[in-house]
Amino acid sequence: MDAVLVVVVMFATLLAAALTVPAGFGLATMLTPVMLLWLDPHLAIAAVAIIHAAHNGWKLVLLKTHLDVTAVKRYGWAMVLGALIGASMSTSIDQKPLLIVVGFALILLPLLSATERWTSYRLPEAEDRWGGFGSGLMGGLTGHQGALRAMFLQKRLPDKTAYAATAALLALIVDLSRLPVYLYSDGADLVEYLPLIGGSVLCAIIGVHLGKRWLIRWKKTHIRTMILYGIVASGFLYIIEGFRM
Repeated sequence: MDAVLVVVVMFATLLAAALTVPAGFGLATMLTPVMLLWLDPHLAIAAVAIIHAAHNGWKLVLLKTHLDVTAVKRYGWAMVLGALIGASMSTSIDQKPLLIVVGFALILLPLLSATERWTSYRLPEAEDRWGGFGSGLMGGLTGHQGALRAMFLQKRLPDKTAYAATAALLALIVDLSRLPVYLYSDGADLVEYLPLIGGSVLCAIIGVHLGKRWLIRWKKTHIRTMILYGIVASGFLYIIEGFRM
């Protein structure tokens, strides 16, 4: 295996893992394009899913005392259902139109929420299930689950640490739901990349500790701004990826 590949991916994982602790999402969005430079799409999504699960699992260990159980109950079951359906569909469905539509939604809705007219708007509680299902579906289908989840979750959890902890558990739920499907179809091919995945998992865990320091130091308003920019940037990446497929 190319040593340059391992070093580049490990460095990208460390940086992305640290940044996504306060944001609550973004590891897959940042890491998947790097993996795609060397791996085919299905293997890249599966490899990132393993790293993503380790990252969120360790983040949850460090922040578990701040977990909002009520939010997990609202989103959890719908996310599992969406993740299983998305992972099952990932090898057969045309992802192009779905990525483009979701990309435009991720750009438009956060921009509306940033205006004075929409700042105080709160999505109905019933919409949480749809947000959870959509997040799980996109997670299973393409690996990009966090931006859609953040769009719903950040309004519910104003406390930055509770948001980070709850987002970690919800992401881990999706990861554990979709990973068996990926490993069943691509597990044998992933064996070749075990050094890359193992090194990236280690960097993801180290990144969590760095990101936790940033979470404590950064102001809540700065984190919300980063979330907004991250969602919009994810939307553009969705659209670009959709047109490239």
